[in-house]
Amino acid sequence: MAKKIRIERPRASRRSTQGSLNAAGHRFGIVVSRFNAFITERLLQSAIDALRRTGAKDKDILIVRVPGSFEIPSASRALAQTGKVDAIICLGCLLRGETANYEHICAEVTRGVGQAAQETGVPHSWGVLTCDNLEQAIDRAGLKNGNKGFEAALAAVEMAALNTALGNRRLAVGKIRKPGSRK
Repeated sequence: MAKKIRIERPRASRRSTQGSLNAAGHRFGIVVSRFNAFITERLLQSAIDALRRTGAKDKDILIVRVPGSFEIPSASRALAQTGKVDAIICLGCLLRGETANYEHICAEVTRGVGQAAQETGVPHSWGVLTCDNLEQAIDRAGLKNGNKGFEAALAAVEMAALNTALGNRRLAVGKIRKPGSRK
């Protein structure tokens, strides 16, 4: 005799919250690596395009340039700690053939960006390409597979809006700031 399978449906009392793709009223930082600028400039231009298309004003976009991807975590943390941005977009390009310690650099950049986001309470989105070769990087910077800078910017917009919806905004220094306030 077969058992009856009980399908549980979500109850009306369960609610979900998500961020919108409306950047109006939010401020964004973009930390971009100058190394592999042929790729990172394409990521940057697409990230700016995404922010503008979702309602961000140019005055609400702060661009910070760093020498290479390894410097992205420390710059993004410093930017988050200023309280001047509601989300940070991290853009860089690491190519396996460029250094002998590719895996170490990838791991440290990933760990550092994640740690900066967790410790500051400011969302950080990931637009750092980790590719085997230049062809893959070109494809991910807009040729074949969309543009990861654009995608990272959309994630930042959604997370900034989500933080506002949740009423969350804690800085690493322990002060609470209301989302959208400039002080």
